[in-house]
Amino acid sequence: MSDQAIAAEAVRDDPFELRIAIVCVMLGMFMQMLDSTIANVALPYMQGSLQASRDQITWVLTSYIIASAIMTAPVGWLASRFGRKELFLASLIGFTLASMACGAAQTIEQMVLFRLLQGAFGATLSPLSQAIILDRYPLEKRASIMAIWSMVIMIGPILGPTLGGYLTDNLNWRWVFYVNVPIGVVSIGGIIMFLREDKLPTPARFDWFGFAALSAGIGGLQLMLDRGQSQAWFSSTEVVIEGIVALLGLYLFIVHLMTSKTSFVPPELLKDRNYRAALILTFFVGMILLATSALLPPYLQTLGGYSVLDTGLLMAPRGVGTMVTMLVVGRLAMRLDPRRIMLVGALTLAWSMLEMSTWTPQIDTATLSWTSFVQGAGMGMIFVPSNLYGFSTLPQHLRTDGASAMNLLRNVGSAAGVSLTTTLLGAATQITYAQTSGHASPFNRALGVNAPAMMLNPQMPFGLEAFHGMIMRNAIIAAYADTFLFMFWCSLPVIVIVLMLHKVVLMPQPQQSVTIEE
Repeated sequence: MSDQAIAAEAVRDDPFELRIAIVCVMLGMFMQMLDSTIANVALPYMQGSLQASRDQITWVLTSYIIASAIMTAPVGWLASRFGRKELFLASLIGFTLASMACGAAQTIEQMVLFRLLQGAFGATLSPLSQAIILDRYPLEKRASIMAIWSMVIMIGPILGPTLGGYLTDNLNWRWVFYVNVPIGVVSIGGIIMFLREDKLPTPARFDWFGFAALSAGIGGLQLMLDRGQSQAWFSSTEVVIEGIVALLGLYLFIVHLMTSKTSFVPPELLKDRNYRAALILTFFVGMILLATSALLPPYLQTLGGYSVLDTGLLMAPRGVGTMVTMLVVGRLAMRLDPRRIMLVGALTLAWSMLEMSTWTPQIDTATLSWTSFVQGAGMGMIFVPSNLYGFSTLPQHLRTDGASAMNLLRNVGSAAGVSLTTTLLGAATQITYAQTSGHASPFNRALGVNAPAMMLNPQMPFGLEAFHGMIMRNAIIAAYADTFLFMFWCSLPVIVIVLMLHKVVLMPQPQQSVTIEE
């Protein structure tokens, strides 16, 4: 279907009903994105209530992300088989019920199971919403609506900790899940009444082999990253098996994708140069976005001494920065070279991560808020133009599959980012603690010079405990600095990718289509 045909189709939609339908679609997507981070600040409370270990409670975050990543892949086929409206409604209902179950969970096993269901049902909401919106608006109007869509998808994870902190502080942690119920009900009702969708062509038989290989690859990779730190990595048979499963699954999927004509991810997607570049950018942005959202709450609460509500409020400037940027960037990207906007965003993002690597718990709130604001603005300058860039030359019949694959890469990046930074933080803490505690020797004369120093003497019970606490705190501070520095290095490939992009004219002239300038 051409852009002119899309415009004609959009005219037949009642404008009032279309606006309400799009708002409800975005509301459902916002709910799903919000839940990727809303539980972050509540994890210490959940850990105590569910009697879970530190490793176990991390699965509350990663189980949701990995289920979303796996179930994003077949969205295109499912939408063609059952219809986009029907699939969206089923996913919304399942997500809302799973949210209620998470709020009522009594054990860590129940919580992880219900979070898996949450992620599985919510996986379709973002790609379907993107595909529905792209098909409803012609190219000249697409920048404005995609800017709003991108703002919603970015602000959800960023504002999650703020809302989660407020609910946990004023009610209890279970309300970070119960809050989805009224949102889900409103979204379901609006979509039933106002969304009009035509049936898509009947798809071919589902590619179960490709889906199984991809699921095994992603699941094995996530397990290896999550379990490696606690199981001494590849000295553990379990981690070795998980690594083999990950490599074998991803290898089989890639080979199957490139050789099979019936893969549920159409190979034509990867033939579009602009779309390939947007996929890579999406992976890195998802990795940085979720990793920083997972790192900051425990940093501010454990080391900074902030309350759960104050922690949420201190993370709000990231969302404000993203919102302000996205209100402007969507229109600018249609008139200016989107590569320049993305380059400014990439440089801004890299600077913010480098600045965070110098933080200590004594950092003033003004500096913390400004850095977070700039970081959110940088992400906004990358996310909106990259989406417009990636879909600018993609045929209409590939948009649902393209949106699914893009969300898949973002979810995989998010899961990898959370796991890698958590692993790096734990390893850096152990290394720094071992190096520092090596100086706690009875032969260290500094520990016996005066009475205050004697309070830290490791030969005395009270001194050993105090010394351990001081060393551990300093080790954690240094580990966070190293982890933020690692995120800075992860942001540098974004700059390189943007510099390698080809120029794209997003706003076509009359009687012309989107063109690429070599």
